[in-house]
Amino acid sequence: MRIIGFICLSLIFCVSCGESQHDHGGKTPLVELDGNFLYREDLQHVLPQNLSTDDSLLFAQHYIRNWAEDILLYQQALQNVSNDAEIENLVYNYRKALIVHAYQQALLQERLAEELTEEELRDYYTNNVDAFKAESPLLKGLFIKVPLMAPQISQVRQWYRNGRQDAVEHLEKYSLQHAVKYEYFYDRWVSASEIWSWLPSKESDMDEFLKKNHHVELKDTAFWYFLNISEYIRTGEQEPYEVARPHVRNMLLNRRQVEFMNQVKSDLYREASEDGKIKCFEN
Repeated sequence: MRIIGFICLSLIFCVSCGESQHDHGGKTPLVELDGNFLYREDLQHVLPQNLSTDDSLLFAQHYIRNWAEDILLYQQALQNVSNDAEIENLVYNYRKALIVHAYQQALLQERLAEELTEEELRDYYTNNVDAFKAESPLLKGLFIKVPLMAPQISQVRQWYRNGRQDAVEHLEKYSLQHAVKYEYFYDRWVSASEIWSWLPSKESDMDEFLKKNHHVELKDTAFWYFLNISEYIRTGEQEPYEVARPHVRNMLLNRRQVEFMNQVKSDLYREASEDGKIKCFEN
């Protein structure tokens, strides 16, 4: 990129590349500040594409100034922060935590690569049913929204209440020509709050309203709204397995991970003790 080639001419921190004896590892030095180098390749990597020459130069100037200011601030901080031991201890602990975490992830990926079986998931769900309660209402059913002037409203009123296959087929065919919105969810659980957002109801207690009204017929100035609720689960009631399954999997996987890592640490401690690596000193 040609813009990189003449940036040095407008920056006060620029030095001649040939004057330094520093090993740059094959990179092209662009700016030096007290032995710290910013390289042409680094600037090219962050420079946004499709900028004009003027905008590219402006971006480069700001980037290099920020780079220099960060170094100067760090140098100033080194001179004025005296508690190096505490900082070094924090750095050591953070580095140790990163390395241990990376090692744990590698172990877990290797050890727990096999997918949990459906039988294991169902067994865990069955044995821990109290851990899986609905956090919000859930329902199954059917919803259709049609204009006020749509034909065969009396037929729609009969079809939406009837869960038989023939009634559903009538509604599906009708919805293709006349419905503004049609949703079939007899076969899956849906959040009641999502369904509630489709209705014009002004009721304050959604849970209580939907629990008591399994056949809902509402209208506003433009549309009819028909909702048939075939099954309903209130907040705090048992969460169905198909809804709880992702949580079951995460909980079971986390438990396995904890158990596995505890075993790894226990084995390492036992081996170190047997090899005499752990030495206790009397006070």
